[in-house]
Amino acid sequence: MQIFDLNFEQLYTHLLQLSVAFILPIFTAWNRETKARSAGLRTFPLVSMAACSFTILAMSVFSDASAQGKIVAGIITGIGFIGGGAILKDKSHVSGTSTAAAIWSTGAVGIATGLGHIEIAIALSFMTFITFKLAGKVKQEAQNNSVNDQDAN
Repeated sequence: MQIFDLNFEQLYTHLLQLSVAFILPIFTAWNRETKARSAGLRTFPLVSMAACSFTILAMSVFSDASAQGKIVAGIITGIGFIGGGAILKDKSHVSGTSTAAAIWSTGAVGIATGLGHIEIAIALSFMTFITFKLAGKVKQEAQNNSVNDQDAN
């Protein structure tokens, strides 16, 4: 009785996909880690690789597009739940929404990689990273201007 039907071509393909899913979110993860956010170098690659793995499994096990879609929808929901854990509310202050959104985006990177759409995964990873780098500076400048305006009044 044969337990494993090891196909080395598939193994190589899946290792490549998982490697891409690991590498792409590293820049966003590093940004979050250096900002001392609740998710960072461990969370982002793990979310991406898990989403990639579940997507690969869904495409391999189910030939029905409807079943595959349900698996992907479940992945998206689960990642939303993980991201929700990054959101904290303290009286009138809410924090972690950007990190939660980045976790969700990273899940999409994994799904795109698992589906073989590396171009989408690369573009999304790049755009997520740029959003944190550029929008963070714009947000800081806006907050500084707001404080200066309040001090002037």
